[in-house]
Amino acid sequence: MAQIFVVHESGACYVVTVEERGDSTTHEVTVWPSDVERYAPGASPEALVRASFEFLLAREPKEAILGRFDLPVIERYFPEYRRLIGNMVADDI
Repeated sequence: MAQIFVVHESGACYVVTVEERGDSTTHEVTVWPSDVERYAPGASPEALVRASFEFLLAREPKEAILGRFDLPVIERYFPEYRRLIGNMVADDI
């Protein structure tokens, strides 16, 4: 099982490290307050990012996740993201 580490870099930028089987990938994700309100009202940006990576890792290997992206990009690749992510964040809190 992958370990997901989320660090607030600055502003709306978060750095995510995914560690799995002795290997890791690093990703920069931009999350605006409007993204949090849209996908998981009341959650912290860190909780939303962590749940978003759990969502992505259930669908693709860590190496396939973009190195840098704005959080709403996930919905373009996976239309079900918006419908599912709020419950995933709520389960994580």
